[in-house]
Amino acid sequence: MSYTYTWKITSLKVRDQVNADGDTLTDAVVQTYWQVEGTDADGNTGSFSGATPFTAENVPAGSFRPFADLTEDVVCGWIQNVVNSDPTYKAHIDEQIQKIIDEHNNVVREVQEAGLPWATEDVTPPTPGPDPEASANTAP
Repeated sequence: MSYTYTWKITSLKVRDQVNADGDTLTDAVVQTYWQVEGTDADGNTGSFSGATPFTAENVPAGSFRPFADLTEDVVCGWIQNVVNSDPTYKAHIDEQIQKIIDEHNNVVREVQEAGLPWATEDVTPPTPGPDPEASANTAP
């Protein structure tokens, strides 16, 4: 199944990290929490929540983007790169989205008594009454 995805960041964790060159990168994003909503061709939606860790240890100081300059699109792009580079993880996310869509679309109806569709009159069995033998065996 193919989906149209909508990504959003729900939380971030940051800390100062020293990169491989010995530079301290202030408020580097080290953990992301996110949600992706998948919409199928019929307009049905399901969602998946995830968490993805990051490190800035291999990021040169000149390529480091300060925390204040980050946008949701940038951070979502980082997460999408991780998800899309792991086919097993991507398949797991899609399976969970499909499971939610299936659960939503297959709401189980309550079991109810039904007549016979081929009968010309209602032949729904009567509701059973008290058992006459049970009351005959009780002492007054």
